[in-house]
Amino acid sequence: MYNFSEFKKVSDSTVEWLKKEYTSIRTGRAMPSILDRVSVSAYGSSVPINQLATVSVEDPKTLRLTVWDKNAIKDIDKAIRESNLGLSVAVDASGLRVSFPELTSERRMMLSKVAKEKFEEARVAVRTEREKTLNRAGKDLSEDDKFRLKTELQKLVDEVNKKLEELFTKKETEISE
Repeated sequence: MYNFSEFKKVSDSTVEWLKKEYTSIRTGRAMPSILDRVSVSAYGSSVPINQLATVSVEDPKTLRLTVWDKNAIKDIDKAIRESNLGLSVAVDASGLRVSFPELTSERRMMLSKVAKEKFEEARVAVRTEREKTLNRAGKDLSEDDKFRLKTELQKLVDEVNKKLEELFTKKETEISE
């Protein structure tokens, strides 16, 4: 009866945003996605690392970067060091080795707090979109129809909040391990 396509589109993009934000929160585990946001100044422009090298997990605390063009190794090394991700980089014969240091309890608490803030930001975005949808759809409706609209919309909001909660719980577990 009601068209919730706009709400669904915004809520899906909010879930994707939270996933992307959580990949940038570094835990003690080596994850190639942490380097997705690092851009390298090479060949006269800013290039993502995955266009210059193959990124693979060597062990739980180390990433291996196999660089296709050996001339770009220095640029990649510099970009990772300047990214402020707290990673250590070592250059060897086959490319680069990126090590993830052990997290301190203080750092874990700080990362957990950041994860919670991102989670709350996403929930606020969903609530805001819920209000916009209610205002758009509920203008010329009877009280019964408004009640049905709110009920159906709340079911969608609950589903999205459940997805967001799952992402947050997963990230908190990751941080605390």
